[in-house]
Amino acid sequence: MRVSNVTVRRRLIFVLLVGLATFLIIMLRLGYVQFALGDWLTGQAQDSWSRDVPFEAKRGEITDRNDVVLATNVSAPSILVVPRQVKDPAETAEKLANVLQMDRQKAYELITKRESIVRLNPEGRKISKDKANEVRKLRLPGVYIAEDSKRHYPFGSYLSHVLGFAGIDNQGLTGLELYYDEQLKGEKGHVSFFSDAKGQRLPNLADEYTAPINGLNLRLTIDSRVQTIIERELDIAEATYSPDGAIAIAMNPNTGEILGMSSRPHYNPENFREVPPEVYNQNKPIWMQYEPGSTFKIITLAAALEENEVDLTNDRFHDPGFIEVAGHRLRCWKKGGHGSQTFLEVVENSCNPGFVVLGERLGKDRLFDYIEAFGFGQKTGIDLQGEAKGIIFNRDRIGPLEQATTAFGQGVSVTPIQQVAAVSAAVNGGYLYEPYVAKDWVDPYTGEVVESSAPKMKRQIISEETSKEVRYALESVVARGTGQGAFVDGYRVGGKTGTAQKAKDGRYLENNHIVSFIGFAPADDPQIVVYVAIDNPKDTVQFGGVVAAPIVGKIIGDSLQALGIEKRENQIEKERKWNDEPLVEVPDLVGRTKRDLHESYYELKIDADGKGDVVVAQAPEPGTKVAVGSTIRLYMDDDTEPTD
Repeated sequence: MRVSNVTVRRRLIFVLLVGLATFLIIMLRLGYVQFALGDWLTGQAQDSWSRDVPFEAKRGEITDRNDVVLATNVSAPSILVVPRQVKDPAETAEKLANVLQMDRQKAYELITKRESIVRLNPEGRKISKDKANEVRKLRLPGVYIAEDSKRHYPFGSYLSHVLGFAGIDNQGLTGLELYYDEQLKGEKGHVSFFSDAKGQRLPNLADEYTAPINGLNLRLTIDSRVQTIIERELDIAEATYSPDGAIAIAMNPNTGEILGMSSRPHYNPENFREVPPEVYNQNKPIWMQYEPGSTFKIITLAAALEENEVDLTNDRFHDPGFIEVAGHRLRCWKKGGHGSQTFLEVVENSCNPGFVVLGERLGKDRLFDYIEAFGFGQKTGIDLQGEAKGIIFNRDRIGPLEQATTAFGQGVSVTPIQQVAAVSAAVNGGYLYEPYVAKDWVDPYTGEVVESSAPKMKRQIISEETSKEVRYALESVVARGTGQGAFVDGYRVGGKTGTAQKAKDGRYLENNHIVSFIGFAPADDPQIVVYVAIDNPKDTVQFGGVVAAPIVGKIIGDSLQALGIEKRENQIEKERKWNDEPLVEVPDLVGRTKRDLHESYYELKIDADGKGDVVVAQAPEPGTKVAVGSTIRLYMDDDTEPTD
């Protein structure tokens, strides 16, 4: 049967179209594979015959506000093994075991694993450069040295609970190292080499290096000058009183910046495995909850003044040594009481019955409104792990007795950082700030600040005028009341003592107190607030004014000098007691001659330096008050002729 030309032509056209369609589909598929899946397929292929030797990124350094390095990195290489490239597993295991001081059988089992890359953990992790060089000299096939680093804390236990520590895998585990781990850890890099299906290295392909990205550096609000003073004073307190624990915090009341923070017992972050977890896991200044005692009276005082419920100089109160509330007798710390006194003297004497009266004048709701406004019963928001929120009474369960004890700091639980933030608000004009530790994030390559933390003011609680009255009353406590141990000549220190019984199983312990003091200075323009609490000091009278106040006074005085804060005038004169060391004002001796000095009488010792006859400088400066019999250093002019 003969097929017509038309039919043949149609069949040819159909075959041509089918061929073109098939060709187009193939081209589209090839294009999709080449352009859309090309990178992915290349990556999959490379993954099948490439091996990565990882390079850890360096964690960002942590420095104080003046760039003193507090946490940094030191080189600590690690050993990696590619099992398929090891030619003689027995010999390799023996040589590695000898250098790394590990069990030979364990080394053999590790390097014969059916894995692409094996770490010799822990013996081959973060080793010294000397050991790494020993391994490198062995030239063992399949054994590689990976550049690595480990965390180093140059000052040991200094600021340990705040800094925390990082683990062997470059991860933050506690403290700031954990809280800001994402910003500090950076991104890993690696060197890729290529191998065949048997794991043998391909000699004709160059290695590929992907550089790690180092973590950001963290600049803290901490001032190492203040921190060093705090560490020194807590060391002295430990040696003197053998306490169960100790706490110290210093904060700028006008910003919320933490200038120093420490607690005892402490530890060296590089040796954290040598101490129990309850030591390194408990940053007591933000974690510990306890009855504050009389330091809490500052809140009751501020609330009563703001609500015009008391006139400190004109209102009077008679203290017989106790006050009756709801059938209970609440006693004053002074047996027999303080008698008739103004409410300023109530504050100076830390008189419990007087503060019960202030709490009654305020009433339950107003008292607890202020307690909550000052931040108690809630976290401050400080950027550290493990902050507690304290415990205050549920208002539905507050009766006259609970209201009365709360007014003088008993029956509620607070944290040290809450007290520091609250008292800062009471003395800085009434402004409650959120405490913080991280100040700046700094690019490790350029040194430029990439992000900064600004002070965060939550609210104003009391007026500037009320805050001024609070400052005056608390300066009087230090000059004339229970806080005289914190007095610092020229710096106008204010503050409040605290002595709180510790409770266990619902009962107060005998002769076991947390004694504390919270102080600030200068009283006319507070620049620092310092809180110190000593837990169960031994072989001493357990009063905050006896134990904690002198420590705070020393920290404040030395810190203000270190920070360059000038001394003030119009300081309330300290009321001297019979056992106080007599003081004398240093005279101005500059310009005096040796004859003048011999003909004058001073209750001071003189140590002169120089060969001249005229005083050109002296230390301490004129007007400084020192103990009778103190040594004054004089610098005489040099009257020798200069020589060529």
